[in-house]
Amino acid sequence: MSEKNREGKRTAREKLAVEREKQKSADKRRRALIVGGAVVAVLGLAAVIGVVAANAGKDDDSEASGPVVAPSGAQGKDGLAIPVGKDSAKSTLTVWEDFRCPACKSFETAYRPVIHELTNAGELKVDYHLVTLIDGNMRGTGSRNAANAAACAQDAGKFPAYHDVLFDNQPPEVDDAFADNAKLIELAGKVDGLDTPAFRTCVEKGTHNGWVAKSHQAFNKGGFSGTPTVLFDGKNIYQDRTMTPAKLKQMVQEANKE
Repeated sequence: MSEKNREGKRTAREKLAVEREKQKSADKRRRALIVGGAVVAVLGLAAVIGVVAANAGKDDDSEASGPVVAPSGAQGKDGLAIPVGKDSAKSTLTVWEDFRCPACKSFETAYRPVIHELTNAGELKVDYHLVTLIDGNMRGTGSRNAANAAACAQDAGKFPAYHDVLFDNQPPEVDDAFADNAKLIELAGKVDGLDTPAFRTCVEKGTHNGWVAKSHQAFNKGGFSGTPTVLFDGKNIYQDRTMTPAKLKQMVQEANKE
């Protein structure tokens, strides 16, 4: 065999060896990618499962409200209404509110003076139903905790004043400040005689959390579109763009003449 032919075969073998090494390297990279992808997939699935589990835990916490303990003097179906005003009043206003709801605060700011005037005069009774709509929309427990604290205030005979204090001190909708029971107790200091050991225990233990949850369930079953829902003679007057405090007063006075 000539020197030239031997050199040619050696070069061919070397080229083949190089190609084999390239193929081995490619195979190794492919296997690494497959394994790596599987690990990422497993980790991704674990992360998803973790998120689902965490969210499930939050939902469980929000729904594990304990026994239904209605506040003192609650009225209406299932004892879900906190009444303000005299039972002898001929007219009744039904209000569904959430203490974290900005629209509820706007309603209270505009209509509170005339509602106080009519309830104090014995012309109107207001049935307040407490809702936790914002907790569901924005996450958190401020609506529930504030509603529980308001129910605790009802036990102490201080609901109307504390109800107004909560709306006067409402945090921004995205701020779940009312989730802090210490804040709710601090605000109780603005109502004479409310900040007592009994009130504090009621707030801290969430005594009425189950009742609040049941009230919110009733709101959902009622098919209402949002808060506040303000019903007079079965009609949602809050949706009436022509409604004003003066018009509400006129409606009550006219209804009382019948």
